[in-house]
Parts: sequence; C-alpha cells; structure tokens
Amino acid sequence: MARMVSRVKKYKPITPGRRFYEVIIDKEVSDQKPHKPLLEPMRKKSGRNNRGRITAPHRGGGEKRHYRIVDFRRDKKDIPGEVVSIQYDPNRTANIALICYQDGEYRYILAPDGLIVGNQVISGTQAPLKVGNALPLHRIPVGIEIHNVQIFPQTRGRMVRSAGSSAQILAKEGNQAFVKLPSGEVRLFSTSCYATIGRVSNPEHSKVSVGKAGRKRHMGRRPRTRAVAMNPHDHPMGGGEGKASGGRPPCSRTGLIAKGKKTRNKKKASNRLIVRRRK
Repeated sequence: MARMVSRVKKYKPITPGRRFYEVIIDKEVSDQKPHKPLLEPMRKKSGRNNRGRITAPHRGGGEKRHYRIVDFRRDKKDIPGEVVSIQYDPNRTANIALICYQDGEYRYILAPDGLIVGNQVISGTQAPLKVGNALPLHRIPVGIEIHNVQIFPQTRGRMVRSAGSSAQILAKEGNQAFVKLPSGEVRLFSTSCYATIGRVSNPEHSKVSVGKAGRKRHMGRRPRTRAVAMNPHDHPMGGGEGKASGGRPPCSRTGLIAKGKKTRNKKKASNRLIVRRRK
C-alpha cells in the first residue's frame, strides 16, 4: 500500500522566530484552489456565543477562512469516484480529498493515509476492503484500522476524525461491535454504522512545533494570562500577597477543578455503550 510521502521540515535559526519553526512538507497535497461549489463563508465569532459573551477564551483574529463542506455521511452508495486531488483544510488537522463521482458530482472526504490521486473510492455494503472505502461495521473484519465512524446508523461520522487517528474492531457479537477508540476506550457500536477503511492522513501533525507566538495568532489564538497573575474578581486563583499560588486547588475561571476531576455526567445515556473507559 502506497503511503503519503510527508515529513517535518525544520528551519535553520537565522532569526529568533525561525529557531523552532517547523512545517509539514507533503508532496501529495495539491496547491490548487479549493472547489468553489463546496465552500461556505465562515464568519468569525471570536469565542462568543449567541448572546455575545465569551464562552471560549483566548480566541480572536486569525486568517480569513472558507469552510470546506466535507462528506462525513458517505451516503453516495455504490457509485465509484476518483480522487482528483489531496488538499489542505485550514479548519481541521487532517487533509481532505476531492472526489469526482461517475455521475459528475464532486465531494470532499477525509483523506486517509495512503490515498493518492487517481485512486478509486466507493461506499456501500459490497465495497471492497480498500483504503478510503466506506462500509458498514458488519462487513469490516476484526483488526482493520478504521476512521470516521458513525455513532448511530444513517447519521454522519462523528468519531475518529483527527489527523493520524484510527480505531479498531476488537470483536462482534450479534448486531453490536466492540470498537477500540484512539483514547483506549472500548465502546459498543451498531454493526449497521458505517466507517471508512484506513488511518486518517497527516500523522505528523502532532510532531510539529509552532515555533513562535505570531503563528498562533494566525490560527486565531490570543495570548493566555496566568490565573495566579489575575485579581480575585477575574479568577478564583487570583489575588494574594506577592507570588501566592491562589490558596486553592487549580481550577478554571468558573471554579471547575482542573487537575483530574471527572466531568462526565453519571446519568448520560451512552454510558451503557462504554465497555472499558479510556486510560
């Protein structure tokens, strides 16, 4: 199986900003412009909700982007499509692939590692076990790497979509499959749920050093102020004489314990689907 030829490029420290600056050089990623009919405008919200209040701090600025409409449902059944190009997506860590189907329709899908231009992909119950093809879990053998897994049948894939991630089917019992997720959690899925064969592309994403603060600003991330440097009015850990640690355990701005407190709802309905918790 051919794999994407990509590597992390490190620069010579000719300036302070270049000293730790790293980028991914991926020869498979095209430099052509995105497919216009599959673009949507993205209006900046700067971490604010519909009332204008900041709910996600340290957001704002950043480069202008268009949203790429990605087909997570893979509901174009039994119609083969050809990979036209592998493209960069500024809205996610993985790359995306532009697919041209035989009926002339274009769609974006998450690009798996190893998918190259010219490959054929297809979705359906009788699709072959090839990288990029989408099949129901009852047709996928135990042990094969999968991604873009549906939580419920006939919905869009919601799990295992970040760069370099993959899940694995451990066993099947009746109409349920035991799937090991990237976190180590083992969870039950209906065997009617669709998943895509292969590992998500761009596995080197986690190895890249951003290198300088300005690059984070381009991503829309603003500087973060330490909690202990604030006043008591601004943060529970603020205030005190001198370099006081706050006088209480580390917590968020709203007082939620930050170091290891379990926040999952004990009455959540999907708890019954979790066979083994993540590590």
